[in-house]
Amino acid sequence: MLNAQNPAMWQAMRDVSRELPGDVRVVVVRGEGRAFSAGLDLSVAGASGPGSFAEMSALPDQECMDQIAGFQAAFNWLHRPDLVSIAAVQGHAIGAGFQLALACDLRVLAEDARFSMAEVTLGLVPDLAGTKRLVELVGYARALEICATGRRLDAAEADRIGLATLVVPVGELDDAVGDLTAGLLANDRNAVVEIKALLAGASGRTHVEQQRAEREAQTRRLRELVGRGE
Repeated sequence: MLNAQNPAMWQAMRDVSRELPGDVRVVVVRGEGRAFSAGLDLSVAGASGPGSFAEMSALPDQECMDQIAGFQAAFNWLHRPDLVSIAAVQGHAIGAGFQLALACDLRVLAEDARFSMAEVTLGLVPDLAGTKRLVELVGYARALEICATGRRLDAAEADRIGLATLVVPVGELDDAVGDLTAGLLANDRNAVVEIKALLAGASGRTHVEQQRAEREAQTRRLRELVGRGE
């Protein structure tokens, strides 16, 4: 299976986010079969129904952008502050598939993983909340080259430029994701949440602001830990 994506799938992903139990700490996103995701289902895009190019192009600008915002919501929840999300990537992750992997906090790649931001080959732009994350991970110049050429990156290159958290042999992907998940779950949930917030916001803060954020987070942790022991 190639796990192509369409508006119905994005609605289902939004539904998962709303129905997720509050005690869930780690979410693993994986594709069934030999590919993580081949990207947008072009048969749907070329049709005339909801989410098709024809239908969206006929909408007023704001309605078109609102519809895209709904698609983006299927990806945005994966970096919620109370969760750590892991993409387990095997085979191709193309276009929307690449952006789905980028939406996750961490990416564990099998050695056969292949990324491509292929929207440009259709005359489109990446619009599923992946552009900022890509720039944060690899820098502006590299992100521009990846998006404007649509070329494919193998797992070794993804690892070298900072897209991969870990690269493992194909047969070890499940075990590697399991070990990473266990490591995350072994520690205090609230401490992990505070750490994620500190790191996620660091690029937007000065050194002074970041140090203040550290002090505030540590004060909250100390109060909670001492309160537990009383």
